Amino acid sequence: MKKKILTIALVGLMAASLAACGKASETQTSNAASESASDGKAESKSDGTAKIKTVEAGKLTLATNAEFPPYEYHDGDKIVGIDMDIADAIAKKLGLEVQIEDIAFDSVILEVTSGKADIGLAGISATDERKQSVDFSDTYTTSKQLIIVKDDSPIKGSKDLEGKTVGVQTGTTGDILASDIKDVKPERYDKGMDAVQALSQGKVDAVIIDSEVAKKFVEETSGLKVLDEAFADENYAIAIKKGNKELLDSVNKALSELKSDGTIDSIIAKYIKAE
Repeated sequence: MKKKILTIALVGLMAASLAACGKASETQTSNAASESASDGKAESKSDGTAKIKTVEAGKLTLATNAEFPPYEYHDGDKIVGIDMDIADAIAKKLGLEVQIEDIAFDSVILEVTSGKADIGLAGISATDERKQSVDFSDTYTTSKQLIIVKDDSPIKGSKDLEGKTVGVQTGTTGDILASDIKDVKPERYDKGMDAVQALSQGKVDAVIIDSEVAKKFVEETSGLKVLDEAFADENYAIAIKKGNKELLDSVNKALSELKSDGTIDSIIAKYIKAE
């Protein structure tokens, strides 16, 4: 009888010991998770992937048009630029991996509204017209629309564009602005560089395009200049499908943090030299 009682007691002790080990192990895991959650990246990853709806799990599918330096352009077999670096920084905070879809600019918004891409990031101005189709993040940078002409052009400002042939990239702000000029004939091109080449060849009288892109193209093409007058000011933001509030809020939170810690300024300074 004593032997039986002793056996039962030993079994009880072993069970208690195993239960204690189990609790200790659980606490350790919990502590590790808490420590991990206190790390910025891990916390963002946990919060991001748990709440955000994306086209593909673990991916942030980005629609862009890589013909808009320094915001997005081809460098060998890679697509790089200000917008791509900002996308990488946002995705890192959300615990996602960027997946780039390089398409025509005038299809970027459509790619987002159709649900084929999570975000549109392509030097997109948050215009009232576009806000009817998509939601926009907070502004991440500002820009201007400028006019490119030949060195010997009589065009000195926007008023001189009336009745002229103006080259633009299809679907861009420059396209919209050109269409509003009296008696202007817009010539639309899939790429901004194609419009600039048309100007160089005398096929158009001027080109309206983003200021930094204009400067970049003029650097690479002789005989052209950028006029000082700003045709229009604009705010660049990230396009997100209407109704995807979780993604919109998460992107805005990430942008706020990236602005506060100087990351956005550093990315822009990497591509645009201060004058």
